[in-house]
Amino acid sequence: MITGFATKEGTERFTKRSIADKTNFKKFHNLIFSNVGMGTYLGDADDKTDKAVKNAVKQSILSGVNVIDTAINYRAQKAERAVGAAISELIQEKKITRDEIFLCTKNGYLTNDADVKQEFWEYVKNEYAHKGVICEGDVSSGYHCMTVSYLRDQLERSLKNLGLNCIDLLYLHNPVEGQIKDVTRDQFLKNLRSVFELYEQKRQEEKIKFYGMATWECFRVDSDSPQFLSLQDTVKMAEEVGGKNHGFRFIQLPFNMHYDQALLTKNQMFDETKVSILEAASRLGIGVFTSVPFMQGRLLVPGAMPEFNDLKPSLRALQFIRSSPGVLAPLVGQKSQEHISENLEIMKIPPITEEDYISLVKKLTA
Repeated sequence: MITGFATKEGTERFTKRSIADKTNFKKFHNLIFSNVGMGTYLGDADDKTDKAVKNAVKQSILSGVNVIDTAINYRAQKAERAVGAAISELIQEKKITRDEIFLCTKNGYLTNDADVKQEFWEYVKNEYAHKGVICEGDVSSGYHCMTVSYLRDQLERSLKNLGLNCIDLLYLHNPVEGQIKDVTRDQFLKNLRSVFELYEQKRQEEKIKFYGMATWECFRVDSDSPQFLSLQDTVKMAEEVGGKNHGFRFIQLPFNMHYDQALLTKNQMFDETKVSILEAASRLGIGVFTSVPFMQGRLLVPGAMPEFNDLKPSLRALQFIRSSPGVLAPLVGQKSQEHISENLEIMKIPPITEEDYISLVKKLTA
């Protein structure tokens, strides 16, 4: 098991040594993050993809990226294992140290194990039901489970998959989206409090450093939607559970030139003022990582995005997102050496200035 976690000293060391432009790092909560991160969502659950993901993580880190994002259900646990193998190899090669890299994973969805040759429900029955990890009624219609016993089990599996004794950021994966069709809002909030209590306990055990929510809709939809969640109320809950030094410090949501609600929709309340989720997060001290920067390639076709700064489509997409106030980093899913080299050219280019960004947004919304 690899010991340690991301630290101020480690992330500063990574930044100073990095080949990336030094403007492409952001300070938050006493750490320094690259303003582009790597995601590991897509791909087949096979050895060939394992190797591609492992090499992609290594290439991304050596190109200046120190934020790596995965989830236990991605590729049925194999994504976590590929990330863990990459980190282990880079440490053995003395190219990084553990304290330089910010590693994030997620739990909440029911998952099998692609390396265990069992049908999905057979695995669930053998690994979870028979061992008392889940009980009848624990799993939602969306294959989601946020009971304390299940999330505790999943954290231990994630640590083993990654080969770590501590995860920097553990997200509760799509909690509202995965649960709200099957439970009342009051019951959901009660369950969420129990999860926060578990995560605070795991912080005390130094198995995680921070926790958050990786979401799809709940922070972007209108406030009258059943899927809506108030960030201010969620932070208040974390404070009630963990005090002022609670660990709820990050969220993840979709954001790009098409999914622009995080920037333009004022659906959140902050001190009786309606603001966007990005502004609410900034005021509440919550870091935001964003998903689907290219909408799985749909934004890269000619004409899908306005042109600016003479950048190719992938760099345009990343430049817009990472320059948005309140965003720490977009997470890019990438596997081929060619795509990584192309996407991470952005690490050699400074972000857009605030003045130019405001002008660009005005142009986009005109």
